[in-house]
Amino acid sequence: MPNIALLSTDNLEDFFVYDELLIPYFSKQGWGVETVSWHCASENWSRFDYVIVRSTWDYQQHADEFLSCLKAIDASKATLLNPLRLMQWNIEKFYLKDLYDKGVNIVDTLWCDAFDSSEIENAFTHFATDTIVVKPVLSANADDTFKLSKQGWAAQLNTLARVFASRRFMIQPFLPSVVEEGEYSLFYFGGQLSHAIKKVPQRGDFRVQEEHGGSLFLVNADAAQQEIATQALNAMPLPALYARVDLIKHNNEWAIMELELIEPSLYFNLDDASPERFVNAMLAFHEAVQK
Repeated sequence: MPNIALLSTDNLEDFFVYDELLIPYFSKQGWGVETVSWHCASENWSRFDYVIVRSTWDYQQHADEFLSCLKAIDASKATLLNPLRLMQWNIEKFYLKDLYDKGVNIVDTLWCDAFDSSEIENAFTHFATDTIVVKPVLSANADDTFKLSKQGWAAQLNTLARVFASRRFMIQPFLPSVVEEGEYSLFYFGGQLSHAIKKVPQRGDFRVQEEHGGSLFLVNADAAQQEIATQALNAMPLPALYARVDLIKHNNEWAIMELELIEPSLYFNLDDASPERFVNAMLAFHEAVQK
């Protein structure tokens, strides 16, 4: 029977990881599962049938090395999931431009190749707002993400100049709906909706991740949310085994905040049936490959 590696990292002490909830369902099918760090340079990836990228949550700090690891896996006998080309497309948030070009509503964004304080100053006028969010185009877990006010942002100028000295970044208006209503995530396995959650930041913060004190709730995705999520999935360059679509209310419409195709937490802990749905999607993929 097939043997799977769940690609992880060396140290996850500060993170909430739920991928072990998949193991009983794979075991029930007779599939072997190991958790392997992407940092393990001596690993023989060909001993696995599939390598599924999961909790590689430090990759943004070592992007070139991480991509080299993915390429090594892709060159081995193992099947990499999601596919390498899809993850290469997704690793920088420029993919949002592709979604926009295909008619998918995204959060208004300015793209910056080099740090210039005038870019920050002009963004407040461009978005007609007193608060903006600045983050790298290659980022995860809200690392190096700044919420800036028009009145006080200059106090962080030196920090911003250092953080973005050699990194491309993006600027978006801060959306009060993040705090007032929360951010929604829809999870798709094999192209089918599995479950959906609402993420709300803790008081005084704007980051919705658990690691930053955010609260998570299982919800039912409405028709409008599912419609824009499907539009985003249809705009991908090729299908995904797993996808997380992050949505937010923007100008009274749903907009794509992120389309996560590399290592999104899939929050198996919030829906008891979701681990089995993931495994069933993997079984269906395997059966299709064998035909």
